[in-house]
Amino acid sequence: MIELEGTGLKLLAKSPIIASEPLGPSIRRYANAAIVAETELEPESLLALLKQIERGFGDRRGQRWSARVLDLDIVLWSGGAWGSDTLTIPHPFYRTRPFVTGPAAAIAPNWRDPLTGLTNLQQHTRLTRPRALPSGAPGR
Repeated sequence: MIELEGTGLKLLAKSPIIASEPLGPSIRRYANAAIVAETELEPESLLALLKQIERGFGDRRGQRWSARVLDLDIVLWSGGAWGSDTLTIPHPFYRTRPFVTGPAAAIAPNWRDPLTGLTNLQQHTRLTRPRALPSGAPGR
């Protein structure tokens, strides 16, 4: 395993990188990945560390969801659900974003969402499985 020198994080697993379309007004495509890391930090301290790492890659100025160099989020935590004024775990939108569930399912397919009980693989499958057209749809 790779030790992330000086961060207090130990990398245990990393997903392949996938490309995705932007959310919101940005026009550039994004590269997305997930990691499983071990740390002694509590969620609020880990979030502060991630924001410090983001700042090291450049400021995030301007409009929400605008193009940026790096965006780090805590999606799941081994301690289950967590909530504060600045942080909610599980990430409130991860269940609706295949660019999050895909990498998460690649490295931790059996990790369960503490709120739904579904695994990362089940979450991803729900978002990406083909669906039948409604019975009244044109062409049927």
